[in-house]
Amino acid sequence: MADLLAATRAIAAEAGALALKRSREAFRRWDKSPGNPVSDVDLELDALLRARLSALLPEAGWLSEETADNEERLAHERVWVVDPIDGTRDFVRGRSGWAVSIALVERGRVVLGVLDAPALGRSWWAALGAGAWRGETRLRCAARDLLAGARVPTDSLPREDRDLVAVAKPNSIALRIAMVAAGEADLVATLRWGYEWDVAAAALIAAEAGACVSDAFGAPLAFNTARAQAFGVLACAPGIHAAAVERLAGRARALTSPA
Repeated sequence: MADLLAATRAIAAEAGALALKRSREAFRRWDKSPGNPVSDVDLELDALLRARLSALLPEAGWLSEETADNEERLAHERVWVVDPIDGTRDFVRGRSGWAVSIALVERGRVVLGVLDAPALGRSWWAALGAGAWRGETRLRCAARDLLAGARVPTDSLPREDRDLVAVAKPNSIALRIAMVAAGEADLVATLRWGYEWDVAAAALIAAEAGACVSDAFGAPLAFNTARAQAFGVLACAPGIHAAAVERLAGRARALTSPA
């Protein structure tokens, strides 16, 4: 696993360097759906990552935001779960809150995760049971046991959450979860259907840093599922996980219950 992790980190760094270079050049961008931008750099990185990672583990399946999904991946014991540029909105606007996200899933569990954020000059990585790291610094989440006052990366807080504290938010959900891993935030929560490629690598990094990571209902996340989706992600200091689940439960039920 150590050799595989080192090779994956090198591939992520190669993709990150290419993305950073291309961000300073002319590139095309368009919306896949309203408010969901993509660029030709996303597609270029997707092709590069698939070629490099498939050469590294030829037997592994493939799941990526920028590749049409194929149920063939469900038959693979190991699957690469990739977002070539998580936080494309920041990327196309020339901001720094984006990252290359690579995870290796084995039998439904993430066993390796790497984030490379070249515009920030940072990288995060983790292997199952081996801890989480930013560069060569081992990460530990915050030891917080009170939900009120918890730091949340967000642009604004709804009225019912005004007892929380807003901190600067990168567009990348993976980088927000990495903030929890590093103790720079206490809580990240979403209440929408999200794709596995958005959170797979960061979920392992946060968990290996001691954080609790679940869906919006508090259930463990599963990966390489048929839908490749879960409703919400919750990453937080373990001492506030139960309180966060309790606060979100009614909202989550309202959003998922049949009309």
